[in-house]
Amino acid sequence: MAGRIPLQQLSRASTAAAFPSSFFSQRLPASIVAARSLATAPPLEGAKGGRGTAIVLLNMGGPSTVSEVQDFLSRLFADGDLIPLGPLQKYIGPLIARRRTPKIQAQYSVIGGGSPIRRWSELQASETCKLLNKLHPSTAPHKPYVAFRYAAPLTEDTFLQMKADGIRRAVAFTQYPQYSCSTTGSSLNELWRLSKKFDAEGQIEWSVIDRWPAHKGFVEVVARHIERSLKTYAEEDRGKVVLLFSAHSLPMSVVNRGDPYPAEVAATVYAVMQRLNFKNPYRLVWQSQVGPSPWLGAQTSSTVEEYAKKGQTNLLLIPIAFTSDHIETLYELDLEIIAESKQPGIKRAESLNGDPLFIEALADIAKTHLESQGRTSVQMVLRCPMCKSEKCAEQKKFFMGGGWVDH
Repeated sequence: MAGRIPLQQLSRASTAAAFPSSFFSQRLPASIVAARSLATAPPLEGAKGGRGTAIVLLNMGGPSTVSEVQDFLSRLFADGDLIPLGPLQKYIGPLIARRRTPKIQAQYSVIGGGSPIRRWSELQASETCKLLNKLHPSTAPHKPYVAFRYAAPLTEDTFLQMKADGIRRAVAFTQYPQYSCSTTGSSLNELWRLSKKFDAEGQIEWSVIDRWPAHKGFVEVVARHIERSLKTYAEEDRGKVVLLFSAHSLPMSVVNRGDPYPAEVAATVYAVMQRLNFKNPYRLVWQSQVGPSPWLGAQTSSTVEEYAKKGQTNLLLIPIAFTSDHIETLYELDLEIIAESKQPGIKRAESLNGDPLFIEALADIAKTHLESQGRTSVQMVLRCPMCKSEKCAEQKKFFMGGGWVDH
């Protein structure tokens, strides 16, 4: 697509050069009100001993080379938070990973031999911290870290590096704009487990940015990317282009548990359309389903196919839950859906990647969080209504400042 840097040309050097309280009513149960207070009290102390503040970007990650694919898939299918396979997960997960490895290796080979998400994440973390040093000097210096769930740098390796670096204050900053127990929840579960294992004395004091689906800066940069893409259509056709906001799907078992992700993705889409003055027709669609169990739909691929059959061939795909390019955008959207459609009017808006406006949005989100001196959002207090996970309950209590749960 116009303006996209080929993956083969990406490097650390070239990338850096290219991109310089009213929620709860008084009628709520006392237990919920008490839990809510943990999200804001006691206040954090800020940078201890002049050591500064770690800004830790959380994401699922992706294999940087083809040789890393099987390990990546093995970790991914072992995570019951992301892909729940039932009591036999530890047996079924490795089997699925081995069977899918050759196919996924071939896909990564086609997009340049690996995922660029690590390079983008490291750039985003570094540039965000540079801005934060100016915007919020009281917690400076801000030190960038990236913690991936299934690929290097793994969360455990990053955690141990932070310990070795003497970090005392850290912000876990999810790079999933919309919260799901499968994504942000899984990363926080892992951080909680590692804290219990490697930091029982509580050297690192954590707070969490757990979601930002309608942040003004985030909405603005997405809208601008859409506007830029719409300009590639003939002027008389632009208002008729259908905007297809595509997000990673979820198993219906997770959705029916009460996961907030679908509602938060929809909130992002609505905010972006408001910014665009609802000038175009639009739909929210879902991609990347795995396995035979029911997933949230309609599927992105099926939607594109059916619209094309109806003669609607001016379609703009917008990754709305992915902020950086990886296999779901570079292969699934660009090649499997767009290229195979053979329709010149089916296109994709650029991912946010290293856009300076996106970096400014990330810095503003972090600055607002640091100014609040809170531990997390009030939304994170509320568990899914059908959640039975003790791990989830303990993790939430830990990050809200409640300490360890003893049994």
